[in-house]
Amino acid sequence: RMIFSTSTTASSTSPPIAIASPPKVIVLMERPKYLKTNAVINIDIGIAVNEIKTGLNVPKNRYKIIALVFKYFGLSINTMTLGGLAIAIGGLVDDAVVDVENIIRRLKINADKPEGERVSVIEVVRMASLEVRTGIIYATAIIVLVFIPLFALSGIEGKLFTPLGIAFIVSTLASLIVSVTVTPVLSYYLLPAMKQASHGDTKILVWLKSHYQIMLNRFLVAPKRYIVYAASLVLVSGLSIFVMPTAFLPPFNEGTLLVGLRLNPGVALTESSAIARQAEVLIRQIPEVTYVGRRSGRAELDEHAEGVHVSELDVGLKPAKELTRSMADIQDDIRKRLVNLPAAIAIGQPISHRIDHMLSGVRSQIAIKIFGDDLDILRSQADLLRSKLSGVSGLVDLEIEKQVLAPQIKVRINYDLASQYGVSTSQVMEVLQSIVEGERLSQIIEGSKRFGLVLKLPETSRTLDGLSDVLIDTPLGRIPLSKIASLEDSDGPNQISRDDGKRRIVISANTSNRALSDVVKDIRVVVDNFRMPEGYFVTLGGQFVAQEMASKLIGFLSIGSLLMMFAVLYTKYKSTLFSLMIMSNIPLAMIGAVIGLWLSGQPLSIAALIGFITLAGISVRNGILKISHYLNLMRLEGEAFSKSMIVRGSIERLSPVLMTALVTAFALAPLLFEAERPGTEILHPVAVVIFSGLISSTLLDTFLTPAMFWLYGKKDAEKSLLITNAQEGY
Repeated sequence: RMIFSTSTTASSTSPPIAIASPPKVIVLMERPKYLKTNAVINIDIGIAVNEIKTGLNVPKNRYKIIALVFKYFGLSINTMTLGGLAIAIGGLVDDAVVDVENIIRRLKINADKPEGERVSVIEVVRMASLEVRTGIIYATAIIVLVFIPLFALSGIEGKLFTPLGIAFIVSTLASLIVSVTVTPVLSYYLLPAMKQASHGDTKILVWLKSHYQIMLNRFLVAPKRYIVYAASLVLVSGLSIFVMPTAFLPPFNEGTLLVGLRLNPGVALTESSAIARQAEVLIRQIPEVTYVGRRSGRAELDEHAEGVHVSELDVGLKPAKELTRSMADIQDDIRKRLVNLPAAIAIGQPISHRIDHMLSGVRSQIAIKIFGDDLDILRSQADLLRSKLSGVSGLVDLEIEKQVLAPQIKVRINYDLASQYGVSTSQVMEVLQSIVEGERLSQIIEGSKRFGLVLKLPETSRTLDGLSDVLIDTPLGRIPLSKIASLEDSDGPNQISRDDGKRRIVISANTSNRALSDVVKDIRVVVDNFRMPEGYFVTLGGQFVAQEMASKLIGFLSIGSLLMMFAVLYTKYKSTLFSLMIMSNIPLAMIGAVIGLWLSGQPLSIAALIGFITLAGISVRNGILKISHYLNLMRLEGEAFSKSMIVRGSIERLSPVLMTALVTAFALAPLLFEAERPGTEILHPVAVVIFSGLISSTLLDTFLTPAMFWLYGKKDAEKSLLITNAQEGY
């Protein structure tokens, strides 16, 4: 039986949980991103035609995403796919920026030559595009490689983040196709007709380049010292990862709390409903609560059937912007108000509860399972362990699986006597089951109503004497049950739970105001020091187990991705030094990512690891294009290996690098500054890692890559001059 009750203090309508966005939202979200992207490009380059051409890269990719991802892969437009597109925007624009910027530079150089030495516009566009094409292709290949671990994830984390990876990769590949096909054609038709072709850089860019040139020249005087400083920062940030709190998924903000009240099994519905009503009244007194919905029990055919001793209260909260307290403080307030009720309290959120239930079979963050044969020993050990765990800081909603002793009649069949009468134990069990539980014989139809016709013993006969007189059919005739079995009154648990065929009892718990990983560490210390009888053991389950397994898998596969990344870079440059120099951008990006997680208070979750994966591809991209530009200046423009060449190449790459970083930052702004909005909290750590990592990677790469190239790159750079194909650059 189930009963429902709803009471309202401010609003009777529950605010929707933003899990997926309808297609109409795309139009509202896309337009500002295009405008922001184009504005950045216009400030840096100062050419309106370039703004239009580069911006074209973004909507073209949107059409390809809809065609390839949402149709072919059967994906919908939801939070994760839109997040993948937002994260990819910086790379989408960068392909066109690099191509267009190089074409403009080449057109200016060609215009400054004497009229007799000038070449045709189409030849300039072709050579300029070929000069950067290889770098763009290899940078895109690197991004695809770093996402390989994402597709190996299974379970909930795989379902959540695989659509993000598909959206990111396909949009990046589509951008590559546009940048090497459409962008050069548009450049040929639009760029030569610009009246501003010779106006030079904007004032902002001139100021940045002049100051950057001064600082870089000073940096190259004693570069080893700064490289040591950077290596020290990398070491510190790398070690700090091991002490960071961890979590499976970032904390959700669903806008609704789910409060569970669990009484002893067998309690009457009226009593359960009365206690739940008291809880409802107490919760409605909390100022952040807008409504409370209550239900006691769940239907027998429900996926999560529960008896009437279990009540659940759906608590609606005000919008995140109107809350003056954190979610943890509100939950603690609810616990304090309900502490005197004679029920076990568990507080969570609807979707989070379902995730916990799928991961461990228990609707809580932590499930401590004790296995053994004797049910009495299991419960006594659970009581002892619970008392020891109650002292763990941050552990709340600590409760033992509800069990009560129910009256029973035990029937022990004498196998020898049963065989003498020619009856098997299975036949006896079938008879007892049919007459006690009832056997459906037919159906009675009365008008529009239907009733099942069930044959079973009356309640008055379900006693020790009544069952003893039940007649059993045998080949020798009908005999009473007492002839072949002994019956006795007893009691036993209302339910026996098993995992993998072994009896168990569960201690469930949640965490509050403390990282899940830190709480689990303390729990493991308590469990390791807890002595149990022989044959009994404890296992831990919950979100942290899924987090540990997924982290190990991502870490293992990331090593493979790094090796493949190195192989791709070595194929391009034929130099171990250049490959490692470019990959050094990854630890440089890690510095900012770790600082960003600490400052934002985010744990190291699977979402944050996905951010690290994305960041690795983006940061390596800058290194590829910078090293390639140095080599192209030497091979295609006759520059000698010198500080002046390195300074020139770094200054010419400054504008595209800054544009990529700024465009990515603008694209991530909604995920960064609206972390409390339902539906965006799962992508907030991804945005924090990428945004913070891009800051450190962009700043440090701007100085360290030229320094490393100046210190160690001369020998390998001169080898690159021996390459015979001078038409296509690096």
